[in-house]
Amino acid sequence: MKIRFACVLAGLVAMVLPLSAQEEVVVPAEVKGLREGIPLDLLDDPHVREELAVNEFTAPSIAKLFDTLQFLMPLPLLETELKLPERMPLDRADLAIELGFLIADGFLVVQAEQLEKVELLAKELTRYGKALGAGDRVNRHAAGLLDSAKKKDVVQLKKELASTQRDVEAELVILRDADLAHLISLGGWIRALAVSSVAVDKQFSEERARKVLREDIADYYTESVAGLAPGISERPNYLQMRDLLAGLRTEMTLMDGEQPTKKKMAEIREQAAKLMALALQRSQ
Repeated sequence: MKIRFACVLAGLVAMVLPLSAQEEVVVPAEVKGLREGIPLDLLDDPHVREELAVNEFTAPSIAKLFDTLQFLMPLPLLETELKLPERMPLDRADLAIELGFLIADGFLVVQAEQLEKVELLAKELTRYGKALGAGDRVNRHAAGLLDSAKKKDVVQLKKELASTQRDVEAELVILRDADLAHLISLGGWIRALAVSSVAVDKQFSEERARKVLREDIADYYTESVAGLAPGISERPNYLQMRDLLAGLRTEMTLMDGEQPTKKKMAEIREQAAKLMALALQRSQ
């Protein structure tokens, strides 16, 4: 899968180098000419510092996607409750996107301080991690989640959830399966969008709406879905997801002087619900 990182590299250069030094930077030839990549605020710091920052496996951090939720409290958890089938999916793409939903649910539970749900979440993460071939890595974080929940250490809980995504990605690097890394992130974003759009629709303000109206993120995932292997991207639900994402990108774009409206947020809420339903359609 071809992921574009020119914007990422340019942004990092601008942040860490003085103006006099920026002119001396040589952008690698294989990066020149590439379009924009992951929105900078969605890159986890470890990804910026390590090799994963500039290869095809890097995907937006679910932890970063959830940073804005603290501004959208109260979260409508009951109204947007996630219910996955008891039977595990057989398809690895389905496993990956549902794992993204589970990691996202972890952040929702922690943000809402419903720590009694962490034990069940840890068990589900373990099951999915094992099915994807990253069981040992996920097991360590599941144990950390349980320990942090007992201590009511919210900060450490969030760190363990973020590390779960990064360590599964690390395992996928070994397995050479970049598509799954991006599907995990996509599942996390769809879950975050579904919850945040309901929260803003129910308690609307222009400031809260602007936290959700991220056309750059919708644009990134539109291209991400298009770049998946044909066996995934040409599935009927993924074709519909791509169209929905492209529509969301347009819907989220505000023209100069345009203000968010409650009507716009209601439409985004409806589209986010459809996107979530499509993402959870299993291949078998």
